[in-house]
Amino acid sequence: MMKIAATPVLLFLFCMQSCGPGAGEDAALLFVPDGLEVTLWASSPLFQNPTNMDVDARGRLWVTEAVNYRDFRNADGHLVRESGDRVVILEDSNGDGQADSSRVFVQDEDLRSPLGIAVVGNQVIVSCSPNVIVYTDADGDDVPDSKEIFLTGFGGKDHDHGLHAGQLGPDGKWYFITGNAGPHHVRDKDGWTLRSGSVYNEYTPYSTENLPAQVSDDGNVYTGGLIIRLNPDGTGMEVMSHNFRNAYEVFVDSFGNMWQSDNDDQTASCRTTWLMEGSNAGFFSEQGDRTWQADRRPGQTIAEAHWHQHDPGVLPAGDIYGAGSPTGMLRIEGDELGEAHRGLLLAADAGRNIIFGYHPRPDGSGYSLADRQNFIASVDVDNAGYIWHQVEADTSKWFRPSDVTLGTDGSLFVADWYDPIVGGHQMRDKVGQGKIYRITKKGRDYTNPKIDYATVSGQVEALRNPAVHVRAQAAKLLREQGASAIPALESLLEDPNPFYQARAIWVLAGMGRAGIQKIQPFLSHQNAELALTTVRALAAFAPQSLPSLAESLLPDASPMVLRELAILLRHLDDKETKSIYARLIEAYDGEDPWYRNALGIGLRGREKEVFAREWADVDPLEWSSAQASLVWEMHPEAAIPALAVRVGSKTLGIEERMQALETLAFIPDRKSVAVFLDLADGEGALTERAAWWLQFRKYNEWQAFLEDWEPPLDKLPAGQPGLLASLAIFNDSLASDNQRQQAKSDLAENSDGRLHLALLAAKGNIPDSLKAQLVLEWSDERRPAVRSLLARFFGNTGEMQEGVVNGLEGDAAAGKVLAAQNCLACHRIGESGNEIGPHLVGIRQKMDGPTLVNAIVQPDAAIGFGYESWLVRLKNGAMLYGLLQSNGPVVTVLTSQGQRFVVPASEVAEKRQVPVSLMPRPAEMDLSPQDIADIRSYLMQGDS
Repeated sequence: MMKIAATPVLLFLFCMQSCGPGAGEDAALLFVPDGLEVTLWASSPLFQNPTNMDVDARGRLWVTEAVNYRDFRNADGHLVRESGDRVVILEDSNGDGQADSSRVFVQDEDLRSPLGIAVVGNQVIVSCSPNVIVYTDADGDDVPDSKEIFLTGFGGKDHDHGLHAGQLGPDGKWYFITGNAGPHHVRDKDGWTLRSGSVYNEYTPYSTENLPAQVSDDGNVYTGGLIIRLNPDGTGMEVMSHNFRNAYEVFVDSFGNMWQSDNDDQTASCRTTWLMEGSNAGFFSEQGDRTWQADRRPGQTIAEAHWHQHDPGVLPAGDIYGAGSPTGMLRIEGDELGEAHRGLLLAADAGRNIIFGYHPRPDGSGYSLADRQNFIASVDVDNAGYIWHQVEADTSKWFRPSDVTLGTDGSLFVADWYDPIVGGHQMRDKVGQGKIYRITKKGRDYTNPKIDYATVSGQVEALRNPAVHVRAQAAKLLREQGASAIPALESLLEDPNPFYQARAIWVLAGMGRAGIQKIQPFLSHQNAELALTTVRALAAFAPQSLPSLAESLLPDASPMVLRELAILLRHLDDKETKSIYARLIEAYDGEDPWYRNALGIGLRGREKEVFAREWADVDPLEWSSAQASLVWEMHPEAAIPALAVRVGSKTLGIEERMQALETLAFIPDRKSVAVFLDLADGEGALTERAAWWLQFRKYNEWQAFLEDWEPPLDKLPAGQPGLLASLAIFNDSLASDNQRQQAKSDLAENSDGRLHLALLAAKGNIPDSLKAQLVLEWSDERRPAVRSLLARFFGNTGEMQEGVVNGLEGDAAAGKVLAAQNCLACHRIGESGNEIGPHLVGIRQKMDGPTLVNAIVQPDAAIGFGYESWLVRLKNGAMLYGLLQSNGPVVTVLTSQGQRFVVPASEVAEKRQVPVSLMPRPAEMDLSPQDIADIRSYLMQGDS
C-alpha cells in the first residue's frame, strides 16, 4: 500500500493563507464565546471534504473524506479519486497548535463517501454504506494489516441518508446510526436480521426499492432511520430507537443518554432530541408506509405533523429549532474549555453555519433542551440586520460544520466541509476543500497527555480523557483487569465531576460482585443522573437483579429512574413484573410525556392484560386525566367499549371526548370503526372529526372494515378507458402504422395521455424518431410541471445561463410580486402559499444568492430528499404525477396542482420514480433572467 509522506510545514502554511475562494478573508475565522479562541488547525490539501473525525491515544486526528461524494451527479469538473475515498491521519507533531503532517491510512474502493470513523486501540472502524469496515493495524505502522466487513446490508450507498458514525458507549457496546435511505437488511454475527424500510425512495445508480412494514427477526417493524446497539464481537444486535429521517450522528454520553439531531423535509422543523431506548421518533407513520404530509390532521402545525407529535407511541421531539442541515453531535464532559461548558451538548448544523450548544436540564423523567445557544458560528448571529446576498463573495457562509470532536488535551476540533451549498444532491466546490478549526480556552496551556494503557493507574487516568474512544479503550482494559483494579477506581467515584463518576460506575458494574457492591450506594444518590446511570449499568451487567432492584427503588426513586425501569423491565415475563408496572403506572402524573411514552414502550404487547388489571372495573366516566392519557398511549382493543362510553358522554368536556375519539382512531378493529360510523350522521365538532377519520382511515388501517362505506370525497381519479385502448394499440407492434399514429395522437391530445407517453419514455420505450413528432402535439399543455417533464424526455429543456442572472441587479419589490405569482403555488413563504415543495422561509440560511439561482434555473440538479417525482399509472387508465406520500396497501400522491389522491394499491398498475423535479424550469413559467434576479433579491432579503 502506498504511503503519503508528511506534507512540509511551509507548503501547508502557504495553503492556509492562500487556497480557496476568498481565503484572504479567513482572518475573522469563527465567532466563539468569550473566553475561548479559535485557530485554523488544518486545511486542504492535507485532506479534502471531511465528513467525520476521531482522535487516537496519541492525540492525532483521523478524518474520513468524501471526495467521491455522489459523483454520479457531481463528477463534472470536481476532484474524483478513482481508487476510492480515503482515511487520513493529521498530526501536530511539533506542538505549535497547527497540523503539520498528513498521512493516508487507507484508500479503498469500498469507501465511497464514508460518513463515520472510530479509532479504538489498533482498530479503525469506518461507516460507509452498505458496510461497517474494521481495519486493523497490528504493528502500529499506520498501514492496515487486515480488513473485515463487520456488518453489511445498510441502504444508502453514496447517500447522505445512509450509514453514519459508530460510537462505543459507556456500556462497552457499539452504537451505529443510519438514515432512512433503506432498505436496511443487516445480519449480526448471531444471525439475527434487522429489516427496516419506509416509503422513502430516491433515484440513484445504487438504490433498490425501499418498502415499508418489513419485519425483523424479533417480530417488530422498524421504520426509516435508526440506531442499533451490539456487542464488540458483532453479536446481540438490537434496535435502540427508530423512525428518524436522517440523524447524522448519535452521541452516547457517560450517563448512557443518546443524543441526536435530525433533519427535516425542508419545512423548518429540524430537531435536537434526547432518545429513549425502544422509542419511535415519529418521522413516518408507524409502519413506514406514509409520510407526515399524508398523516397531517386538521389543526396540526407542520412541526407537530412532521414528527407525528400527536400520535400515541411517539417520542417527544425535543427542540424543534427550524431550518437547517444537522450533522455532528458531542457532549463536553470535562472542564478543559472552562467549567461553564461542562455538560454542554453540541449539535453542528451545516445549513445554518453554526454549532448549537445546549445544557440539557432534567425535566420530569426526561430532558429539556430549552436553553439553546449559538455556541460557534461563522457569521455574527447577533447582527439581526445581516443580509446574506449582499456579501455573496464573503466565504463565511461556506462554513459547513460536518463534525465536532474533542482532542486528548480537551481542545475542540470542528470539521468544515466548506462549500457554498449544503451537501444534499449537489456540491459546488470543485477542488475538494476542507478545514479543521481548533477551539481552546484563552490562557490555558494545551498539551496532549501521554496515554499509558500498560498500567492500572494509567488506564484510570485515561478513563478521565475527553476523547471518547481513548476512554472507551481504557474502560475495556480496566474491565479485563477485574476486581484487582477496583481500588484504583474508587477515587474516581468521589470525583466532583459527575461524568467521571458515571464512567467509574459503568466499569465497576462489569467487575462482578465486588464492583457492584461499590456502586450500589449510588442507587440512592441525590444526583438523579448518577442513580440513573447505576440502574442502567446494573441492567447491562447484572440483568438478573432487575426485578428485585426495581422493587427496592420504587418507593423513593426519581421520575428519571422510574422511567428507565419502565423501559428496562419490558423484556422480562409479565408474571415477574406486573406488580412493579402497576406501581409505575400509579406514579404517572398525567403530564410527563416521556414517562407516558416509556410506559407505552415497556407495556408494548401486554396492553390487553394491563387494561384488564388496571381499568376494566373502573367507570370510564371516572377516569383521571392520567388514566385516559395512558389508555390513549396504549390504545388496546379491550378499551373500545369504555372509550365509546366516553365519546358519547354528555357530562365529559369536549376535549375529553375528542381524546377518546382519537384513541379509538388508532385501534384497527371493527367495533372501533362502528363508533365513528354512528357519529357520522350527527352534527357538531365530534361528527366533523369522525368524518375526517373515516375518510382518512378508509385508505390505510381501516381499509378492510370500510370496503362498503362510500366516502363523501371520492379520491380515485376518473377512469380513462379510451386511453387504455389507445395505449394498447400504441404498444402493439402488430398494429398498422395508421393505427399507431392515431393512437399516438389520441394520447398526445389528452392531459393524462401525455403522462402515459412520459412514462413510456422514462422506461425507454419510445424511439427517438417519434419523440420529435410528439413535441409538436402538446404545445397547448398548460401545467408547468408537466411541461418540464415532457421537455425532459421529448425536447430541449432550454437552460437559462446562471451567469447572466447572477450578473443582474434584482428588484426585491418586483420579486415579491413574481414570487406570489409563481412560487406560492407550491411553496410557503411566511403564512402564504402551499406545501407541495419545501418552505422558502429561511432559505437564505441555507443558500447564498448564486446557489438559489442554480436551484431555480436547474431544479433537476438537486432535488430535495423526499421531493422526488413519481409517475403512477392506474388500472382505470388515469395517470398521476407528483410526490409519493404513502406506499403500501394504499398509495397517496400529491400532484403538482396540489391535489392529493389516496388510491388503494390494488388500483395501481405501475409506478415509477423519474429524475425530474416537480418545480418547473423558468422557461415553463415564462420567467426571464431579470425575473429570476428579482425573485432572488426578494427571497434573500430576509424572512420579513
